Amino acid sequence: MTAVVLLSGGMDSCLTCAYALDAGFDVAALHVNYGQRTQDRELASFHAICDHFHITQRLVVDISHLAAIGGSSLTDATIDVSSHSSLLTSHSSLDSSLLTPHSSLNSSLLTSHSSLNSSLPSSYVPFRNANILAIATSWAEVLKAHAIYIGAVEEDSSGYPDCRDSFFDAFERVIEEGTGPDTHIKIIRPVIHHSKKQIVEESMRLAAPLHHSWSCYRNSDRACGTCDSCALRLRGFQQANVEDPIDYAERPRYA
Repeated sequence: MTAVVLLSGGMDSCLTCAYALDAGFDVAALHVNYGQRTQDRELASFHAICDHFHITQRLVVDISHLAAIGGSSLTDATIDVSSHSSLLTSHSSLDSSLLTPHSSLNSSLLTSHSSLNSSLPSSYVPFRNANILAIATSWAEVLKAHAIYIGAVEEDSSGYPDCRDSFFDAFERVIEEGTGPDTHIKIIRPVIHHSKKQIVEESMRLAAPLHHSWSCYRNSDRACGTCDSCALRLRGFQQANVEDPIDYAERPRYA
């Protein structure tokens, strides 16, 4: 059986790919360039992860219209990538609520940004997952794949509306309505309820090559260590008591 795996090159998708392989699927790996700041670095991670897992069936698609549309700090150079300093353990004013699990982290992320609207972080790319899933569905239908794997994380994803279980349930209904009568594709999201700590721990268990993954929103050479994505990643490694193998310009401690 074949599964199309959405492989951005980040740690969540890296583990998701390992889950698909562990489940016995033949993986067809899909990567999307959408004009993001670290596009070339993420593409390099995609190929490195595929090489590690000996995945030969790969598709790289350009949807740079998302950059032309804009509205996100990931695709629009005029919008600053936010730093997530409120979780630094060195801050004497650290509120105890930040030490609770990920719902409080999500809350602090949501309130620290100005972007598309007041409830969304600046890194939200408008309706990105719907664009990507549409491409994945087209490929899956041609391949007669049974599943699409996506590394979306609902609890720890900065509050993106297209990273929720309800969104993927709805998109499954779209697939059922909009594909051929013999096509039945499930959207499998194995890390949807994982914390970053769990993602690190499960990656260690399944030998997912996180040393090839890339999470930084700003840089393509050395991860900045302070953007939202770096903060979430570093926090997960720190909580799992595992050293993050990638290189950082700064490596703060996060609560």
